[in-house]
Amino acid sequence: MFKILKKEYLANNIWLMDIAAPRVAKHCQPGQFVIVKMDEEGERIPLTVCDYDREQGTVTIVFQTVGASTQEMAKYEVGESFMDFVGPLGQPSELIEMSEEELKKEKILFVCGGVGTAPVYPQVKWMKEHGIGVDVIIGARTKDILILEDAMREVAENLYIATDDGSYEFKGNGCDKINDLISQGKEYTKVVAIGPMIMMKFVAKLTKELNIPTIVSMNPIMVDGTGMCGACRLQVGDEIKFACVDGPEFDGHLVDFDQAMMRQRMYKTEEGRAMLKLQEGDTHHGGCGNCH
Repeated sequence: MFKILKKEYLANNIWLMDIAAPRVAKHCQPGQFVIVKMDEEGERIPLTVCDYDREQGTVTIVFQTVGASTQEMAKYEVGESFMDFVGPLGQPSELIEMSEEELKKEKILFVCGGVGTAPVYPQVKWMKEHGIGVDVIIGARTKDILILEDAMREVAENLYIATDDGSYEFKGNGCDKINDLISQGKEYTKVVAIGPMIMMKFVAKLTKELNIPTIVSMNPIMVDGTGMCGACRLQVGDEIKFACVDGPEFDGHLVDFDQAMMRQRMYKTEEGRAMLKLQEGDTHHGGCGNCH
């Protein structure tokens, strides 16, 4: 059992929890995720790691209540426990695989929105701990639904806030703010975009025009988290990949976002899943090869 040590309401039905999970905390890296299962009958819920403390043996998760399972998860209180907390899963961010010398040559901009701010935080924190300063844009529809602003300010070299309605700092979305920074003379060699699918699509479209290599995280399309369900199958250039076993991070200029979003909609119905299985044949499943 994995005890909840802290619970905090952030905004917009978004919750933060610290979970006692020493073995996961010991091994997890920025960019990876865990699978939470509340009880024997519970659904497997993949969630990206927001933070970890190896000494305290804790892992921080952030989730939004969008369905029955996450609604139920939000009812759990400090002192209660989840039955399963499995991880770390997926591949770590490619940035932490680079040497510090290589990273210091890069000028990195992180662009995040919504719950996507959570998986950006540990990457930016890791960069600061290794002497690498990075810029961060947090985008939101309005000021009231921003999350992790104070925590991000502590680790980012420069933090920019963009709100669609102009209620806080820059008026516009993440793409508008990127253009604003470029017009001010800012130069970037790499962009990392994590957030809603539509946001990542348009950030990648813009950075492709600007010729800035871009990493995106496809965690929004994960369901099972082990490559067996086929939900997170996506086209990356000429290759078929699965977000949960090959990612969740990929080259944003190669991801077919339109196909991924279409599959996400189809996968929600039994008829849609049957059609996808028929159309995709042997490539429908991932990590297990072709489970039945």
